[in-house]
Formats: sequence, C-alpha cells, structure tokens
Amino acid sequence: MTLSHAKAGEVVDISPLGAGLESAKTTTLVKTDALQVVRLVLQAGRSLPNHSAAGILTVQCLEGRVQFNCLGENHELSAGQLLHLPHAEPHSVECLESASLLLTIISDPSGKRPLNAIDEASDESFPASDPPAWNAGKRT
Repeated sequence: MTLSHAKAGEVVDISPLGAGLESAKTTTLVKTDALQVVRLVLQAGRSLPNHSAAGILTVQCLEGRVQFNCLGENHELSAGQLLHLPHAEPHSVECLESASLLLTIISDPSGKRPLNAIDEASDESFPASDPPAWNAGKRT
C-alpha cells in the first residue's frame, strides 16, 4: 500500500486524537525534498533511544507528556509546547503519558550542511576581496 501525503494547499487535521490516541499510528503528513512533517504517536512507557534527524527539527506536543533529552538537558513537553533543535542534534524521548507530537524536519535539498561556528568565523575573517593565501591542494 502506498502512503499518501498531503498535497500543497491541502488542509491537514492535527487536532488531538483524544480517545483514539491509544490505537493511533505514527503518520507522515507532508514529505518533500526539503520538508517532512510527521505526527509521532507514542504510548506511555515507550522511549526512543538517542538518535538524530537529518535536518533542523521542531517538536510540538499536541497531547500527552514526554521527556525530551537534548543539548545536555531534559525537557518535559506537554500539550501546546514546542522545542527546536539544530541540524542533526542527537536527542532521545521518553513517553510519560501517551502522546502525539508534531515533528517538522527541514533539510537542505542541496545536501549542504549549515555552517558551523568555525566555518562562520572563517567566512567573517576573510572577506571575498581578500581570501587567504593558502589553498589546500593547489599551488600558487
């Protein structure tokens, strides 16, 4: 069976599942080259071990409660709360009460990773009109 994802302009219902939460399954709602939106459903007591997403991640708790472990801290998320993580940041999740989460993953379709602090410092240190004299692999 082929999964269908929302088409551009299509309205998607992300209301709390309420009584249907216990039997609901995780569903990918939107999937493009640069964007993925997933409704993640977790049952109380379940956990997701440390992992990372290939992109910038937002996690919005639609219902229930989870403990989200990231960036050296533990965050308890409940309905109406949102958290975001930088590209490929490792994280884990413990489900405290059955929950549904809206995950949004934004990736760069070109395959380029965002600049890190060293790259940014390098770019700021050398304006385009005055590049560094050393160039790896090239003799000048």
